[in-house]
Amino acid sequence: MKKKIHLSSRIFLINKKFKKNQKYHYIQIPNVIITIPILKNKKFILVSQKRVPINKNNYEFPSGWVDEGEKPIQTASRELLEETGFKSIIQPKKLITLYPDPGRLSNKMTCYYTDQITKVNSPEKGIKIFFCTKEKILKMIKNNKFNNATHIAVFYHYLLKKNLSF
Repeated sequence: MKKKIHLSSRIFLINKKFKKNQKYHYIQIPNVIITIPILKNKKFILVSQKRVPINKNNYEFPSGWVDEGEKPIQTASRELLEETGFKSIIQPKKLITLYPDPGRLSNKMTCYYTDQITKVNSPEKGIKIFFCTKEKILKMIKNNKFNNATHIAVFYHYLLKKNLSF
C-alpha cells in the first residue's frame, strides 16, 4: 500500500509499506537536466544562486526540472537560455542519465553539454554567471565552493569522456 501526500506543485511525499509494520518514505519530484556550457575559449559557464536548504549561494551548471510534456533535450536548451542568456546553436549532446539520490528521490537526471553557444539575452533574475576554466572549477571543488554532488559527478564524467586530465 502506498500513500501519496501532495506537498506542492509536482512534489509528493510517498509513504510506502516496506516490511511488516515498516514504511519507506521518499520524495517524488520531476526529472531534472544539467547542461554543461563551454565557450570557444574552453571556459565553462557556471551559475550562482541562493540554495535555501543549505542557506548559501552555490556554483553549479545550468539545470532545472523537465516541464510536463517537455523532452529533456528541450529542457536543456531552455534552462541554458533562461539561466545564462546563452543559446546553444546546436542540439546539446547527451552525456549520461543518472539517479541523483535513489534512496530518497524517485527522479532521474539527464546531463548534456554544448560547446557551440552564443549570447542572446541576460541571465534570469537572481542568477549570476561566471566563466571558469577547468582548473578553476577543480579548485572550487577542492575548496567546497562548487559542491553540488551531481554537478561534480557530471563534470568529472565530461572530463573523462573528453580525455581531459583532472
